[in-house]
Amino acid sequence: MKKILILALIAATAFSCGTPKTVQESRKVIKGYWTLDNITYDSSGTFNVTLFNETSVECFEGSTWRFIPNNNTGNYTIDNPDCPTGERNFIFTIIEIDPASGLYDFMLKPTDAKGRSEDKIGFRLHLAQLNENSMRWEQTVSLDGKPFKINMNFSKINEQ
Repeated sequence: MKKILILALIAATAFSCGTPKTVQESRKVIKGYWTLDNITYDSSGTFNVTLFNETSVECFEGSTWRFIPNNNTGNYTIDNPDCPTGERNFIFTIIEIDPASGLYDFMLKPTDAKGRSEDKIGFRLHLAQLNENSMRWEQTVSLDGKPFKINMNFSKINEQ
């Protein structure tokens, strides 16, 4: 009987569907308030980029973001008076894509204040860098049939 119990425990541990450790750690680090400092590209030139089907890069730069990982929600506020200002809500998920390297992606879906999505559209970004002070998202899109990378660089404001 003891052997069966031990084997069952080993099997349950080996096949558990829990959240990967890197995702759990990322949730702890991402919690709190961030500023989207700047947005850069992997190509030189002048580009007219609209983020999240909403507004221009210039409007997003300087925006304040809050991540609440215990319920995978958050919001961001655009304060630029030349832009459509105000608070926007979203839900997010961190997805581990390679356990060996610890690489993961970030899914973001805009919602209303009650957490409902009007158009069911979400955005997949690569969470390229995350530590206690900074975070970088990368989104690769197509420009003239070639990959074009958008880098969104954040800095941590505080954890509350």
